[in-house]
Amino acid sequence: MVVQLSWLRTFVSVYRLGSFTKAAQSLELSQPTVTHQVRNLERTFGKVLFERVPQGVVPTCAADLLIRDVQGPVDALGGVVERHFGGSSDSRPLCVGGPAELITSRVVAAVSDLIADGLRINFRFGLADDLLDRLTSGDYDLVLSTVRPRLRGISATTLVDEEFAMLASPELADGVPAGQIMKEGPAAVLDKYPLIAYAESLPIIRRYWLTVFGIRPTSAPSVVIPDLRGVLAAVKSSAGISVLPTYLAADALRQGEVVKLLEPEIPPINTFYLATRDGSLCHPDLSLLHGHLLMKARTWG
Repeated sequence: MVVQLSWLRTFVSVYRLGSFTKAAQSLELSQPTVTHQVRNLERTFGKVLFERVPQGVVPTCAADLLIRDVQGPVDALGGVVERHFGGSSDSRPLCVGGPAELITSRVVAAVSDLIADGLRINFRFGLADDLLDRLTSGDYDLVLSTVRPRLRGISATTLVDEEFAMLASPELADGVPAGQIMKEGPAAVLDKYPLIAYAESLPIIRRYWLTVFGIRPTSAPSVVIPDLRGVLAAVKSSAGISVLPTYLAADALRQGEVVKLLEPEIPPINTFYLATRDGSLCHPDLSLLHGHLLMKARTWG
């Protein structure tokens, strides 16, 4: 079986843009060439990848599965080729927005090799809605979003799922009868302990309570810290209990500084997305960064 890289590159472009015509324009190819490459890939793959609709094309389930494996390597390789052989003179820094906790704990380390090779990045922190608005207006090149964008002209690629865990320090956990939490309900057991929250509205804690217990939390937070790293520090110091993403607490869990109070059969999750403006991944540096993050995210715990 022989699969050409150009076929995969064209497939990724058609998938993202939802149109053979738009993909041809983005890749600077003729539409018949784009159609021919996709058809060659379908014959080799043995499955139909796109269904035609009045507005363009929609991916099949086979395409959804294929895109997860190929888009990262295709983006990364395309970026390397452009950077070293394309002669691009656009050396401006990329502007990347996202949650401070994810960027500082995972993203910076993941792209450090690209930075060492000369890639320039300006990171900005903020909430998803504001970041996506600024992506639309052109202030950002890429946004790591905690919500799936629904804005015209914005494409989103699934990056990684974050899992949430209810945590306490070992000292505090010794006094929490974990076996009774599910039996008697969280209010009967957990309301005795201070609740540390990211915001007054308890967004993360509320998601956990609804998913695991089927009810909303009844206690008001004892402490509000608008930075999950601060919440983790408070939990480690036995100030109270909280719910945090496991990627952020991974080191503290390994070192025994915090423990999980429950191990639910299906833990709550939230999905991160890589959001870009339609057609912007033709920029070699952005394409390289996008593909690199998709590959590195597979190793995040």
